[in-house]
Amino acid sequence: MTIEVGTKAPDFELKTQHGETVRLSDFRGEKNVVLLFYPFAFTGVCTGELCALRDELPKFVNDDVQLLAVSNDSPFSLRVFAEQEGLEYPLLSDFWPHGEASRAYGVFDEEKGCAVRGTFIIDKEGVVRWTVVNGLPDARDLNEYVKAIDTL
Repeated sequence: MTIEVGTKAPDFELKTQHGETVRLSDFRGEKNVVLLFYPFAFTGVCTGELCALRDELPKFVNDDVQLLAVSNDSPFSLRVFAEQEGLEYPLLSDFWPHGEASRAYGVFDEEKGCAVRGTFIIDKEGVVRWTVVNGLPDARDLNEYVKAIDTL
């Protein structure tokens, strides 16, 4: 079951592509968070989505907002992917325990072993204010994120 708007976002602790630990709670009281789950690095739709975010990065990483992208890939794979695509924002590994954060948000596909395309906009108090979940083959609309961020 996907986390609903108005509920407290589950905290997590995950490693970035550089091995740094990131906790959702680190941003509480400081920044709104765009939390984006995606199936796998190096795949067509995922690469397109993450590069579109890269190209509009000032809208998603600034004094008021932090983008966190989560997949079930290992941190090592994410590092190569980030370097290859020029992604300079945190790519978080939900590799082990496999899918723990994805499950907490209700976006883990048990059959496929990966997260579906779930996006959660979380305010500075740690409350989910907007969400969209798409199936594996369906890319998300970046402009929807921008509109949702603007309402915070």
